[in-house]
Amino acid sequence: MVVSFAAHHVLFLVWFLPATFSLSFFFFKAESISNVSCNERDKQALLTLKRGLTDHERVLSSWSDHKDCCIWDGVLCDEKIGRVSELHLNNSKLSGEISGSLLQLEHLNYLDLSGNDFNCTPIPTFLGSMFSLAYLNLTSANFCGLIPHQLGNLSSLRYLSLGSNSDLYVDNLRWMSGLSAIQHLDLSYSDLHREVDWLQIMSKFPSLSELYLYYCQLDSLNPSLGFVNFTSLRVLHLSENHFNHEIPNWFSNLSTSLLKLFMYGNSLKGNIPPSIFNLEKLEFLDLGINSLNGPIPSSVGNLSCIRALYLDQNQLNGTIPKSLGLLSKLETLFVGKNSFTGTVDEGHFRKLSKLKKLYMSEAPLFFNVNSNWVPPFQLDYASMSSIKIGPNFPSWLQSQKSLSFLDMSMSGISGKAPGWFGNWISNITFINLSNNRIECDVSDIFLSSTVKVLNIANNTFYGPISTFLCQKKIRKNKLEVLDVSNNLLSGELSHCWKYWQSLIHLNLGSNNLVGGIPYSMGALVNLQSLRLQNNSIWGDIPSSLKKCLNLRLIDMGDNHLSVIPLWIGEITNLIVLRLRSSEFKGYIPQQICQLSSLRVLDLANNSLSGSIPNCLKNISAMALPESYDISFSYLSSFMYSYANVSYAENVQLVPKGNELEYKENLKFVRLIDLSSNNLSGSIPVEISDLFELRFLNLSRNHLMGKIPEKIGSMKELESIDFSRNHLSGKIPPSMSNLTFLGLLDLSYNNLSGRIPSSTQLQSFDSVWYIGNPQLCGDPLPKNCTIEDQSLNRSPIGSVEDDSKNSSFYIGMGAGFSTGFWAICGALYFNRTWRHAYFGFANEIKDWIYVTTMIKMNLLEKLRACLNK
Repeated sequence: MVVSFAAHHVLFLVWFLPATFSLSFFFFKAESISNVSCNERDKQALLTLKRGLTDHERVLSSWSDHKDCCIWDGVLCDEKIGRVSELHLNNSKLSGEISGSLLQLEHLNYLDLSGNDFNCTPIPTFLGSMFSLAYLNLTSANFCGLIPHQLGNLSSLRYLSLGSNSDLYVDNLRWMSGLSAIQHLDLSYSDLHREVDWLQIMSKFPSLSELYLYYCQLDSLNPSLGFVNFTSLRVLHLSENHFNHEIPNWFSNLSTSLLKLFMYGNSLKGNIPPSIFNLEKLEFLDLGINSLNGPIPSSVGNLSCIRALYLDQNQLNGTIPKSLGLLSKLETLFVGKNSFTGTVDEGHFRKLSKLKKLYMSEAPLFFNVNSNWVPPFQLDYASMSSIKIGPNFPSWLQSQKSLSFLDMSMSGISGKAPGWFGNWISNITFINLSNNRIECDVSDIFLSSTVKVLNIANNTFYGPISTFLCQKKIRKNKLEVLDVSNNLLSGELSHCWKYWQSLIHLNLGSNNLVGGIPYSMGALVNLQSLRLQNNSIWGDIPSSLKKCLNLRLIDMGDNHLSVIPLWIGEITNLIVLRLRSSEFKGYIPQQICQLSSLRVLDLANNSLSGSIPNCLKNISAMALPESYDISFSYLSSFMYSYANVSYAENVQLVPKGNELEYKENLKFVRLIDLSSNNLSGSIPVEISDLFELRFLNLSRNHLMGKIPEKIGSMKELESIDFSRNHLSGKIPPSMSNLTFLGLLDLSYNNLSGRIPSSTQLQSFDSVWYIGNPQLCGDPLPKNCTIEDQSLNRSPIGSVEDDSKNSSFYIGMGAGFSTGFWAICGALYFNRTWRHAYFGFANEIKDWIYVTTMIKMNLLEKLRACLNK
């Protein structure tokens, strides 16, 4: 289970943003508010604005010349003078050009164009001449380029938000000095790195209350400054920058009225200064995802108003102070992914009656509470993975009636689950109890329609799988992830799959399941991964599965199946196909080549026969870089996200001779493993077109012929295993180009000639070349004779030797010698042949001598020229 913690921070952040910052996620209706008539000049200005805009959703349909503009959607007029004072055009899917006619709206003080799409055009400079503006919101409107200095002319502006326009930048911020009335300033996602004095400039605004500068590529908080004058500041958001230093001392001078401080993801170092915990009005503090070390200061208990505290994903150590238990208003506590030691007990939660969200995962803590403890809180989110909770099942969980998210994986819980367990989890939306030793009859588990994820992998759950799947109580379930792998479940797969059509990820692997795969599994039309590996399932793979067109991953390895079905090519989105060690017979179907998105093809250790399909080059995901790989967008299918927490698929593969588990890194694997079958014929030369392949294993088959000459063009290869076949001929010289090779096994074939010279090929131990009697050269102990070397020479026309002619004449000499001794025997026993032969030889010997010397002289001259 993988938690996306940055997303967690964003998720909980929105709870605490002030009302003044929240965007209006509705289209403003002025019709019910205004009772005045519109000024004609203002009306024509708005109609000109409409003509320049592309109104995809017809939200401006009420803007008609036949209606009073004060009752148009999104328009608000001043009731006293009938002039347009506000434009609420946010989240209207508008695009196009913002007309300069807005300048005619002389009384406009409120302009909201946020949440639209202006196609990366610059912010109009004329906005800096709309002097009556007090509110300007261009957030998430896809503006690009330089933030215009003219905005500094808006001396009445109190609210300026340019956030989440990812291609905005500044050359300096000195122009901002004119914003004397500014209270709310948001430049998040703008590139501010060119302005080194940003802090001094921002601190000169006397009324500044909220400052949002996250993702701004800032690199310094100016630690040398002793004092920064943020006297009115209530919200400071500086997250996701590159500060990479300690929290400066001037933080102790922040206004005691500060309510929210966001500093996550900044690479901050050193200790947490105790002075931060003197900000008694602070409601929200986020120092997560940094490199802070040392203990949590006990002064944390001074934060009497704190509602959310994030200290997770740092390097904090020591024990967690019990003063945390004094924070009676605390609703969210994130302290996971640190190096804390020691015990957490009842005292740490003494007054935390309002606690709703608790994240303590991945910290070496011991959660030691009495078996009869009743917590003062009612959690809705509890992430306590990888901390010591067991051995007994935590009885305090029974009191948590509002829990919707529970992660207690790898928590040392063992023994029999309590009787209340089966019904208790029925209303929890996300359950992860994997990697414990919980003993429970799976038939006792009931799932309501609210449960979306159930992960109880790697425990000792037992009982027939069909009893669990076919319960009447769970026929209305909405389960999307079911992982019961590595348990003791038994029996045949049920025919109740029509009740489980919400499933996206299904893992029943490593149990004691028997029987065939039921045809009814074709009802799982939303399924993206199907894992039945390591059971005793037998028979055919039913054709109904071809209805599951969303399948990206199929793992049926280690079973007793029959043949690879021809219809497999119809599941065109398939990325991983693992069928190893499942007793498959017959041929590898050509239809596999239709799986253009395939990145992992593992058919090893079966009884497959016939030849390797020569159409493998059609698998474009193994031939094209990621930028051209249409399957790349499907890789997110290996991850399931709920409430910013992810369930990640894991697959056991053998890339370099050892079985490894691939999880988040599965998206980087490109593998073909056809080893340990009965395949025959030659290695298709077309396999050399799989330029992005990283692992290739064809060992332990009956392959003959040569290694493809162009194998060196597969430059991403990290592992090649062709061992224990009947391959012959030389090792292609192009193999010297494979600079990423970490494993090369060519042993026990009929290869011959010299091993090509390269840093890579000579770095492997001789054991990877043994079993080829005619192979010679480093690293083998056998030196190459002239005859051996000739076996490794390139054919005529190659440029791999000194010249075309040298290869030809050396080959001619070796051939002449071989032919001479082959004929000598016949001449010795036949006198007539002997006299005729030597007569002929005398006539041509002079011609051969003269011709050879001329050629050799030319060769020496050519070498001399090349050496110069």
